[in-house]
Amino acid sequence: MSLIWYLIRNSRWTLLVAMVTSVISGLASAGLVALINQALGASRETLGELGLKFLALSVLVLVTRAVSSTLFMKLGQNAKATLRMSTIRRIGAASYQHLEKQGASRALSVLTADLDSIVVFFVSLPNLAMHGAVIVGCLMYLGYLSWQILLFAIVTIFLGSLGFHLANTRAEFHLRASRRREDDLVKYFRALFDGAKELKLHRNRKEAFIDDTLATNVEAVRVQRTRGYVLYAAAASWGSFIFFAFIGCVLFLLTRFYPVQGPVMSGYAMIFLYMIMPIEGLLSALPSISSAKVAIERIDAINADLPPENTLPASDAAAFDSIALEGVTHRYYREREDEVFTLGPIELAFLPGELVFLIGGNGSGKTTLAKMLVGLYAPEGGRILLNGKPVGEAERDIYRQHFSVVFSDFYLFEALHGLTLDGLDARAHALLEALHLDHKVTIEKGVFSTTDLSQGQRKRLALLVTYLEDRPFYVFDEWAADQDPVFKDVFYRRLLPDLKAQGKTVLVISHDDRYFHLADRYVKLDYGQLVEEGRGEQYAHEHGAGHARERVSLG
Repeated sequence: MSLIWYLIRNSRWTLLVAMVTSVISGLASAGLVALINQALGASRETLGELGLKFLALSVLVLVTRAVSSTLFMKLGQNAKATLRMSTIRRIGAASYQHLEKQGASRALSVLTADLDSIVVFFVSLPNLAMHGAVIVGCLMYLGYLSWQILLFAIVTIFLGSLGFHLANTRAEFHLRASRRREDDLVKYFRALFDGAKELKLHRNRKEAFIDDTLATNVEAVRVQRTRGYVLYAAAASWGSFIFFAFIGCVLFLLTRFYPVQGPVMSGYAMIFLYMIMPIEGLLSALPSISSAKVAIERIDAINADLPPENTLPASDAAAFDSIALEGVTHRYYREREDEVFTLGPIELAFLPGELVFLIGGNGSGKTTLAKMLVGLYAPEGGRILLNGKPVGEAERDIYRQHFSVVFSDFYLFEALHGLTLDGLDARAHALLEALHLDHKVTIEKGVFSTTDLSQGQRKRLALLVTYLEDRPFYVFDEWAADQDPVFKDVFYRRLLPDLKAQGKTVLVISHDDRYFHLADRYVKLDYGQLVEEGRGEQYAHEHGAGHARERVSLG
């Protein structure tokens, strides 16, 4: 609950004013009932004075209720925005490995539905405070009329609260379970869109996915949510039953042994009837407290599962003299093969101005090695050296700034975030023309007009971003796999040599053996082990790979 205390500390004055006005509104409402009871037995001479008091209290109720509701609405939206940004920054500061392990579904659920539960809680706070104040005010008036019956009322309230707590605890259990299931639902909802092609092409798969997987989880959430809210309703009903039992016992039993005057009895009857609505309102608002409690727990949990990286203050990465991997290893579980895959130990070194091809079969560990090289994965064994100095956790973020990467599962942002170059739009437009994308995409103030392109075109746009980043080390993971023959040749024969000529180090993960001879050297992986290394021309000669001699102009 540390986050909610943070919110309270940072909004304590607003919260204090909102709570005080809510309490004043509730007490004033109870005062209206007391005035009504007095007016029923008042003389004609005193009715005018009581009427003025009634008018003043009515205006006070109206003003304080409006103020408290406004302030709590503001607090709710502020809390949502603060918690949302806190969680977003925590996600941004976490390591890539923790983000991979966490997955997107749970975080998306927290950033949307759970935060909405917190807003609902703040919106319901004025009613909770006002209803509570009304009940306290009514009890005070009951005590003024008869302290003996007030004691009887307190005992009854205690019994009602005990029964409510038991039902409410069980309801919270089902609410927590349903929220966990909804994390899976978010993942399956995304699959409806991400896997739309596969579902449309295979009717049985679509029906099985919707009717079995989705329907089963939707039904499970429905059942648990229903159980939770039924228990909430049962708890509220129990509270109402105890309240009416109290009224019956006082009116029909207690008065037989304890004489009560007529005006006092009418006051009791009126107070009892008036308290029904605040008590039911208070009980019906309590589920929002439980929902907010579960939401806060989930936000705290996701923050705990995403510890921030220990990094040095931000600084721009300079050109490097060397990058070396000394005996680095990495292990991870492969679900499809149901086994733990081990990469390494790997011994590799890179120098400025090198063009290196990383080759090997599918599943040999090429992308994993690339992620470890660029600092997304921390080596579990061995070490990475930058200019002869080990890269530790604190230096890893600065180390990552040396790389510009297009992974095979890259993400293309709609804007050139973080790039503040002079003439950025003009440079980007020139690259759009060179990559034959200017008829599809325009750029204004660093924002692309569209990213709704074919996969090959999207990769070209991602390549444009890396050019503008102008980092000393480039990594391309199967970049040419989705390109037509023309741009495949352009990539290997024009773009890669151009980067090399600029003094950039380039690592290319590729299966295009007809271009391997262009590499200064190649590195081959087989099932996580570095099994072969040599010059590109040597590989072409020894393996008989054909050379692509034709030249294609960018124009």
